[in-house]
Amino acid sequence: QVQLVESGGGLVQAGGSLRLSCAASGRTFSNYAMAWFRQAPGKQRQFVAAISRNGGITRYADSVKGRFTISRDNAKNTVYLQMSSLKPEDTAVYYCAADGNIAVRSGLLDYSVWGQGTQVTVSS
Repeated sequence: QVQLVESGGGLVQAGGSLRLSCAASGRTFSNYAMAWFRQAPGKQRQFVAAISRNGGITRYADSVKGRFTISRDNAKNTVYLQMSSLKPEDTAVYYCAADGNIAVRSGLLDYSVWGQGTQVTVSS
């Protein structure tokens, strides 16, 4: 079973950029579609972006389209989330997740493996 560890979070000013990484362990990383979710205090965990097993298909929440880019490097067992033009509304704990389904899905319950999360704080 794949295991996930996020890194790269921190404090940044509005308009700035951050790059999150999700390092995966296990021999079957390439068999999983991957996604990023985020959760702000007092709110539900929300879908951010997802990517197919070979990286050929991506999906984004409307709130981040044009600003965030998800990518993966299967040779390095790593998924990335490049975030630019950051807004205070992007402040949240960001989680990496894995889905064994062949489809690229956006539902919280579609993902069975989760990382521990990394904090992103955007100041105004």
